[in-house]
Amino acid sequence: MTVHFIGAGPGAPDLITLRGLRLIRACPVVLYAGSLVPAEVVAEAGRDADRPARVVDTAPLDLAAIIAEIVAAEAAGLDVARVHSGDPSLYGAIGEQIRRLQALGIAYDVTPGVPAFAACAALLGQELTLPDVSQSVVLTRTAVRASDMPKGEQLAAFAATGATLAIHLSINNLVRVARELLPHYGSACPVVVVYRATWPDQQVIRGPLAEIAQLVKGRGITRTALILVGPVLAADGFTDSRLYAADHHHVLRPRQPKTG
Repeated sequence: MTVHFIGAGPGAPDLITLRGLRLIRACPVVLYAGSLVPAEVVAEAGRDADRPARVVDTAPLDLAAIIAEIVAAEAAGLDVARVHSGDPSLYGAIGEQIRRLQALGIAYDVTPGVPAFAACAALLGQELTLPDVSQSVVLTRTAVRASDMPKGEQLAAFAATGATLAIHLSINNLVRVARELLPHYGSACPVVVVYRATWPDQQVIRGPLAEIAQLVKGRGITRTALILVGPVLAADGFTDSRLYAADHHHVLRPRQPKTG
């Protein structure tokens, strides 16, 4: 018996990986975070199993209740698909589940998914790293009701690098986020707030850093939104990458001998 932690992607059912879908179809027990994973993602639960699947929305369950479901499945020798939104390595809360599975001697593995920041960049048709503009993406959040941020992991410290910021779980902190970033990025720095990327009701709000909080105010957005910040979001005069330059040679594109 194995517990398969599966990244479901940002929301669109067809953005789950082939491996993730195969496991959902094969597992007789499917536990999914229904507050963030649409039911369509697990609609084929147990299709390839030898029995009807037990499908449980874990949104109303605490950790002990979730582990109890897994322990019951283990006692019956049934594989479990544990489905999380996005990629489970980012704010997926799988760490505490894995710790308990290890203590219980229950096998597990992890299947990655499309993370929210990648889905937002795709929606925008945007590369988040551009030559001479930004070569780093910082994935971070701020403290609201969730765990406190560790010492040193503050927005101002990340902003000082000039990197592209992908700020999760912070839409209710947008006024403070903007205030902390203004000294580093300037009032005109482009910001994009994406609500429920790839869902049918997705929203994209663009604006300068000094005005983004006011632009978002009144939209009723209180969760499931990602904040992207950085000059890369509006850059158009950047240098071409060296990757495809005619005079850039590497093992798969060797230097051509001179003729004549």
